[in-house]
Amino acid sequence: MGHVTAPVLLLLGRGKDSNSERGVDCPGDLPAPSDPGLVERAAAAKAALGDRVFVLGHHYQRDEVIQFADVTGDSFKLAREAAARPDAEFIVFCGVHFMAESADILTTESQRVVLPDLAAGCSMADMAVLEQVEQCWDLLSDLGIADSVVPVTYMNSSADIKGFVGRNGGVVCTSSNAKRALDWAYAQGEKVLFLPDQHLGRNTAVLEMGYSLDDCVLYDPHKPNGGLTDQQLRDAKMILWRGHCSVHGRFTLENVLAMREQVPGVNILVHPECRHEVVTEADYVGSTEYIIKKLEAAEPGSAWAVGTELNLVRRLAAAHPDKQVMFLEKTVCYCSTMNRIDLPHLVWALEELVAGRVPNQITVDPDTAHHARVALDQMLALP
Repeated sequence: MGHVTAPVLLLLGRGKDSNSERGVDCPGDLPAPSDPGLVERAAAAKAALGDRVFVLGHHYQRDEVIQFADVTGDSFKLAREAAARPDAEFIVFCGVHFMAESADILTTESQRVVLPDLAAGCSMADMAVLEQVEQCWDLLSDLGIADSVVPVTYMNSSADIKGFVGRNGGVVCTSSNAKRALDWAYAQGEKVLFLPDQHLGRNTAVLEMGYSLDDCVLYDPHKPNGGLTDQQLRDAKMILWRGHCSVHGRFTLENVLAMREQVPGVNILVHPECRHEVVTEADYVGSTEYIIKKLEAAEPGSAWAVGTELNLVRRLAAAHPDKQVMFLEKTVCYCSTMNRIDLPHLVWALEELVAGRVPNQITVDPDTAHHARVALDQMLALP
């Protein structure tokens, strides 16, 4: 697998970059989005494959794709679901690249993981590139503090980064177990290097663990020394990587205050990938699964402004007509890369499998997979 030194924009999904961790070639002809028979074709292909295929759908996927998912969930739940289906020959992952990598790491060698569109990536995961992270680690080693630093990476990271963390005694975390992962990390060392989402790291350290904002420093891989002094790195308890979610980073304190003014009594419910000032001002903060369960348990007639991806918020609003469920920000905020997985790509991928061809297979090299599995297993072993 190659390493990306900068996110690559490939217009209209055509062509490929040999230096990227994923190409965007789509061999064969994609069905037209206007094809009225797409739903029927997807159903027929899935039926023809039967138990040989297992389709996973992330919560942020379009409804047109979700309807064909055998299981829906967040990235880690879906990877575990894939691992729990050893008899399924093909795992069709309707999500993004790092999720399909995790599924490949956790499934058996005989199973093949398919991503319907190879251009479905994650801008946050792309913000932490192995070469940059290794340069940061070298800097910490030169300062004589690497031995006291435990790397922790969010699930939303590439297999390369998970492998780096596994090789260096660290752990993977999700948005729902970040505090437990950090508790474990601080029991192993004095400092944490948190990859790649600065907001989840900061929010967990400050709001759940009692650290101050001054205990956290932001490492920018595009600046010499990460934009920090040697002393700042020595003093820090939490070294945050300069990465963020392009969806959750859109929400602002102004959005929250405007919503409170417009809808008296509204409950503000946001994801911990949101900025610190948004999370601080919200009423409830939690993972995607937490958000779903919170709305399920909410009182009829209650009003909720939700700060997460729009496909999910719209689906939740439709599922709870007895509650007022609104999107926290007034402008449309889909996860653009997740939305690349559409019905034409799903139909194409399923029909290719029916024809005996395996399209867009996602594979992680054995060494990276081994060390990534170490970090994932450490997460599963968290107390």
